[in-house]
Amino acid sequence: MAESTHPRDVSTGRLAPDQLASNFADAYPPLSDHAAVVEASRCYFCYDAPCLNACPTQIDIPLFIRQIAAGNNLGAAETILQQNVMGGMCARVCPTETLCEEACVRVASEGKPVKIGLLQRHATDALFEDGRQVFARAAPTGKTVAVVGAGPAGLACAHRLAVLGHDVTMFDARPKGGGLNEYGIAAYKAVDDFAQRELAYILEIGGIQLETGKALGRDMQLADLRRDYDAVFLGMGLAGVNALGVEGEDLDGALDAVDYIADLRQARDLSSLPVGRRVVVVGGGMTAVDIAVQSKLLGAEDVTIVYRRGPDRMNASVVEQEHAQTAGVQIKHWLAPKRVLGGPEGVTGIELEYTRTGSNGQLEGTGETRTLAADVVFKAIGQTLGANGALTADETAIALEGGRIRVDAARATSLPGVWAGGDCIAGGEDLTVAAVEDGKQAALSIHTHLLSA
Repeated sequence: MAESTHPRDVSTGRLAPDQLASNFADAYPPLSDHAAVVEASRCYFCYDAPCLNACPTQIDIPLFIRQIAAGNNLGAAETILQQNVMGGMCARVCPTETLCEEACVRVASEGKPVKIGLLQRHATDALFEDGRQVFARAAPTGKTVAVVGAGPAGLACAHRLAVLGHDVTMFDARPKGGGLNEYGIAAYKAVDDFAQRELAYILEIGGIQLETGKALGRDMQLADLRRDYDAVFLGMGLAGVNALGVEGEDLDGALDAVDYIADLRQARDLSSLPVGRRVVVVGGGMTAVDIAVQSKLLGAEDVTIVYRRGPDRMNASVVEQEHAQTAGVQIKHWLAPKRVLGGPEGVTGIELEYTRTGSNGQLEGTGETRTLAADVVFKAIGQTLGANGALTADETAIALEGGRIRVDAARATSLPGVWAGGDCIAGGEDLTVAAVEDGKQAALSIHTHLLSA
């Protein structure tokens, strides 16, 4: 197999600062007041609205759209936040095209849904601009809850518990709270430090103490939390990254996409980030699309996503796939990594094998290969629970399922007094809105448990 003959090309400052600022500006600008009212008027305000049932957090969508149509943006925001305290972020990052907007009856009649996501953003932005706090705490119950992980699931759980009068201590391994919203989402989806502004709004309710730089299993043990608190919620996400399992993936330039996205999100100067001239991304989900598009926006010349199955099996939605292609990213299907090419100087390319669906329905290689030149190869094939031995050790062992925490419908784990939610649980989705619902449902279950104790 021929190796790439191109010299490896990774450098900083591929684009001028003003070009970078333009590239990473708000990807989906908000509606004006007039546009919001016009868009809201398209809603049929359906009885038994399918959009409501398609929303994991069951926001009363027809009601908040009607409120916008009547000019009551703050009331609309309250309708949203009562069901989903992170409605502002969800308005920015939810794949609405596969949730509420896909269910909109306007799709059947016109092929064009009401822009529910943008309307939700319109209302919640108005509330944040107004500075109004719509929640108030109940009388203190004297009960305490430890929440591990200050991402969407942990924040939603902590907030609902605080509203109900419980005292919450929230731990997070990173320097800042926010989790996926702060570290894992493409920068152009959450501009103007929105993740931290939403975090501040949630903490404003009171009763929540956030301790950062503290990881479960390193700085504290689950047994300690169970002893010191009346209940525990685990929402620490997935710390491990799946490996490609091929030769060469440890070469310089073969990177974990989630780590690079986190660095990008925290970078004060985007021109300081090293960017490959030729980038190959292995994966088919939202993370793959996010890293591919952002590589292009940082100035990479050629960016290609390779995915082992067809477009219909990609976890990234059709809209996300189209967004990537519009940004100049190529997507090549039916290709699986066989070997990362390179040497002491780092990655120079990747060898791929064509794949197909075999007669038994399983994916199989065809034996035919091809190579792509690459200065950087990003791995974006999913994450794992990672180094959480604290969950499977001694008397604190928690039942796992498929490598993640098993929970029941109330998000209770097999360990008494411990609940979990977000993508660390079996069946958990890599979606902010799903994590918020997990946290909310767990909080309600914990509340019932604490009152009966």
